[in-house]
Amino acid sequence: MKNPIDPAASALSAVACFSAGISQLQQAVDNPQMRTVITGAADLIFAMKGRLILSGVGKSGHVARKLAATFASTGTPAYFVHAAEASHGDLGMIQNDDVVMLLSWSGETGELADIIAYAARFDVPIVAITGKAEGTLARRAQYPIVLPEAQEACPHNLAPTTSTLLQMAMGDALAITLLKMRGFTEESFRN
Repeated sequence: MKNPIDPAASALSAVACFSAGISQLQQAVDNPQMRTVITGAADLIFAMKGRLILSGVGKSGHVARKLAATFASTGTPAYFVHAAEASHGDLGMIQNDDVVMLLSWSGETGELADIIAYAARFDVPIVAITGKAEGTLARRAQYPIVLPEAQEACPHNLAPTTSTLLQMAMGDALAITLLKMRGFTEESFRN
C-alpha cells in the first residue's frame, strides 16, 4: 500500500513553518524592549565572574544542553545542570557568582522551581528563554527573553519543533554575541 503523504512536500511544509518562525523571531529581536533585555542579558553574562548554568526539561532541556556546549566552546564558561538532579543535590554546583539561563516554552515547568528558588535565595541572576511573558519563569527572571508565539511544524501544533528551533536560535545568537564581545578569534578555538 502506497503512503498518501508526499515526503518531500511534507518536509518543505515543515521548513516553511520554521522559516516563518525565524522571521517572527527576527522581528521580535528588533523590538526596542527585546533589544534592551538581550543587551542586559549579554552584559550580565559577559561580566559574570563564574559560569553560565543552563537548564531545562524535555526538549527545552536538550536545547539547553546543546547551548551549554556552544557557549563553552565560544569563550563563555558554561555547563548544563539537569533540573531533576538539581533538586537532589546538584543545586550546590550553582554559585552566587554564576548566571543561570533557564529554558521553558510554557514558563511553568515544575522541575525548574527549585533552581528558581535557589537562585532567588542566593542572588544568582536568571536569564530566561521562554514563550510566555506571563509565565512564572519570565516573571522571576531578571532578563526574560520572550520568544514569539510561532506555529509548530507538527500538524497538531503539539510536537516542539518551531519552538525549540527558536530557543536554539536565540541561545546561539547570544553565544555569538558574547563571542564577539570577548574578541574570541579563530585562534581561540584552537587553544
